[in-house]
Amino acid sequence: MELLHKLYESWSSKVDFLVVYIKEAHPEDGWVVSMNRDEDILIEDPKTKEDRIGVAESCAINLTIKIPVLVDEMDDRIASAYGALPDRLYLINQKGDIEFQGEPGPWGFDPNRLELAIKKLVG
Repeated sequence: MELLHKLYESWSSKVDFLVVYIKEAHPEDGWVVSMNRDEDILIEDPKTKEDRIGVAESCAINLTIKIPVLVDEMDDRIASAYGALPDRLYLINQKGDIEFQGEPGPWGFDPNRLELAIKKLVG
């Protein structure tokens, strides 16, 4: 998140930044990842929008996310529309066209490539 926060601080006067919390990728009642357990991240897959909002708030607080956070609907419409699972970076212009689509995370999650796309778009 540190690189994203730097981008946010550098470019937020010209670009709107949002984090969209989507379906939990590794819940305790689903595909468990031992690294999460090692870090005491024990999250059940939210069953209601209120639960998902609570998990998103907890995530934002624990990761000290400075960027505004939105929460996807329970039908996962944003994640589905953007192929966002588990995480992905996008740059969308004012017309709603995708200027940059990052590769799927975590390995394709590259804020440096996003910054190059921002520089190209806004100068």
